Amino acid sequence: MHHLTAFAGLLVMPSHTWTEALALLLRWAHFLAGITWIGLLYFFNLVNVPFMKQVDVGMKPKVFQYMTLPTLQLFRWSSLLTVFVGFWYWAQIYVAADAVRMGVNPASTIGLFLLIWIVAWGILYFVVLKTPPGYLVGLVTAVVVIAAAWLFVKFTPVGQDDNHVLSIGIGGGFGFIMLFNVWGVIWPNNKRIIQGTLAGSPPANAAVLARQAFLASRTNFFLSIPMLFFMAASSHYTILGR
Repeated sequence: MHHLTAFAGLLVMPSHTWTEALALLLRWAHFLAGITWIGLLYFFNLVNVPFMKQVDVGMKPKVFQYMTLPTLQLFRWSSLLTVFVGFWYWAQIYVAADAVRMGVNPASTIGLFLLIWIVAWGILYFVVLKTPPGYLVGLVTAVVVIAAAWLFVKFTPVGQDDNHVLSIGIGGGFGFIMLFNVWGVIWPNNKRIIQGTLAGSPPANAAVLARQAFLASRTNFFLSIPMLFFMAASSHYTILGR
């Protein structure tokens, strides 16, 4: 009888709150969209860039039309879904929960997060538009993101002791910069080049547009590494808070 009762207990599904169910759905959507986005980011940087250098000029219009343009569409929408769902998850599941525990308003930390990382991207956007050497873009990026991460960890009013809030606040900040690079530089620049090429009249500044898109994409490629580290550390390796 004891064994039968134990077996029957295995068949009973545990109950979950709506918040727990929502958290699972948001994380699943975030993971799926993120795998798509980062996978395509690595494809563009590690495969497509060297491949396009070998493609004959006469073949480039077909490659643009049937491979690059559709892939960029999937790339930009998966980036938006990844960041939107991830931001929702972080704000509701962690920041809002800590705010309730502390008896404060979660909008303070959410607003600080947006302010810091949007300003950080604005600085990097200005640098990329000037098309300096790649090493200079990398140096400026490192300084800006380290400063932004320090500001967030130092001054965030909610979740100062919560590794989830702090780690995702850094990794998610990198994700915001990457998202804005996609929608602010990589997508519009490539769209102008591709549409102009397909119409038989590439933009006069195509080389500059391509260089800006390359710098933004390469920045995203390198930022993805610490971004993924901090995202994983939020649940699997406590480095900030507890």
